Amino acid sequence: MSDSMRVGVISSGPAEFDTIQAACTDAGHPPVVYFYGRSLRPGGPNLTEAGETTAAILEAVPPGMDLILPESMAGLAAAIENYRVDLLIVFGFPWKLPRAVRLLPNFGAMNVHVSVLPKYRGPAPLLWAIRNGDPTGGVTVHWMDDDFDTGNILAQQDGIPLEDDITWDGYCAVALPIVYRLLRESLALAAVRDPGTPQDHSAATYAGFMDDDFSTIDWSNSAKEIHNQVRTHRFMRSPRDPVADVGKDRVHVIRTSLTPAHGQKVVCGDGRPLWIVESEQL
Repeated sequence: MSDSMRVGVISSGPAEFDTIQAACTDAGHPPVVYFYGRSLRPGGPNLTEAGETTAAILEAVPPGMDLILPESMAGLAAAIENYRVDLLIVFGFPWKLPRAVRLLPNFGAMNVHVSVLPKYRGPAPLLWAIRNGDPTGGVTVHWMDDDFDTGNILAQQDGIPLEDDITWDGYCAVALPIVYRLLRESLALAAVRDPGTPQDHSAATYAGFMDDDFSTIDWSNSAKEIHNQVRTHRFMRSPRDPVADVGKDRVHVIRTSLTPAHGQKVVCGDGRPLWIVESEQL
């Protein structure tokens, strides 16, 4: 297509990349370069799963696609410029892109955020939705601006179920087809330089990384709080957290139930019982 945009993709895994790749290609804007964010910040240590994720992404990268693992913001900027990227699509990238980098693509940079903005701005929206016991989550595609997740909205949808036994694969099975559709809508708007709809900043909430105390269960909290704490860590695939003292034992609590189930019953701070149905002693 003569009016095809040259798209660069920054993402965090093969499932996200597959979805963006399909949406862009089907819309007539096939990506020209893919970036994997291997660290939480420029120049920082590689993520624990970076090697495994890179290998999985290589299996998903189509023939002719270059995969770049930037170590610095300068390196990322140079690649965006050298590949003559018209539009940058970001999904699951923790670096804050400075204005100079965001202005390199002719059409700008858009971000896929797994919440209904302005709710849960920040790096961990899905974790906070699970932690807070939200029954559903959502997805927003928005233009990136000078702050995290504050840019104008291009498309969004609420109502994605957050199952009690939520897993990343289960969530993706429902959410990624929605991401695909929202990206198709957003690409059409980007092509005509639609500015999007401003967010209601007065309704904004923030979803930062989990605090250190969240790794330890406090039985004086309510049963629902603790149950959602366990759900959040299981979704994160925390190998040893959360931990709790149960009698004389220190255990890694893997799964709990708010309804009677086979396992150890514990009465929590609100007087309600919680059943530990899966754990391992530390």
